[in-house]
Amino acid sequence: MSLKPIYTPELCRAAYQLRWSLALFPGQALPPADVWIDRLNEAAKPDHIRVLEHARQTNGTELILVSTTPSVAPPDIVRVVKGRLQHLLTIDHPVRWQRNFRLTSVGDSTVNTVENYVADQLSHHPLADPHTTASLEEFQLSFDVDVTKVVNSAHGQYALALHIVLVHAERWRTAEPTFLRTTRDAILNAAHKKGHRVSRLALLPDHVHFTLAIDYLSSPETIALSYMNNVAFRHGMLRIWMDSFYAGTIGRYDMDAVRRRL
Repeated sequence: MSLKPIYTPELCRAAYQLRWSLALFPGQALPPADVWIDRLNEAAKPDHIRVLEHARQTNGTELILVSTTPSVAPPDIVRVVKGRLQHLLTIDHPVRWQRNFRLTSVGDSTVNTVENYVADQLSHHPLADPHTTASLEEFQLSFDVDVTKVVNSAHGQYALALHIVLVHAERWRTAEPTFLRTTRDAILNAAHKKGHRVSRLALLPDHVHFTLAIDYLSSPETIALSYMNNVAFRHGMLRIWMDSFYAGTIGRYDMDAVRRRL
């Protein structure tokens, strides 16, 4: 019998900053963006996608920057943006898309900046007891993983990574090594099973940070909740976390660099 999840979308709220850069390759030149960009944004809103900015490269590639809520899975971004745009242009400017595309996660800071921040958590949260601080070094992990690596699907390319933060319920604190090892192992084992690649993992007495390359089929909400439940199950169905999480996209380029391209 499968165990009922403790943390569900209905019970948990999310703090998030999720931005994605979508590169589309039309078979012919599209009309100017001011003809369709606002209508595309309105058409995508019911699917929890906001069109933020657009640029057209000299080779005809359409670059569209969007934001989403945590419930939106990456393939839905591609489906909605391509499908709604094609529908908007059907009458006056029928468009034929090439099959390939690229969807890339984008953050306010580069992935290197966020990874360094996660790796330096003990400095950000100094403890009064130096022995406790020393014991927590075991739980500040860095792996030789490039979370910006492109993954190919049957129809396009994805380069997707997240920064996730989980906080103990009521900010309950513990530095007990056995407890923290269980949390660490639950996160790493879950990542391995899901095909996620963790680059940084930092366990503190009352919260956890980690950065990872994610699969392209799951929404950020599904991913964050799955880690919350996996850790809770490993701790004997302990309601370890607040009914909330943070999920933020990260990538090779920060927003300033992306806007320069746009």
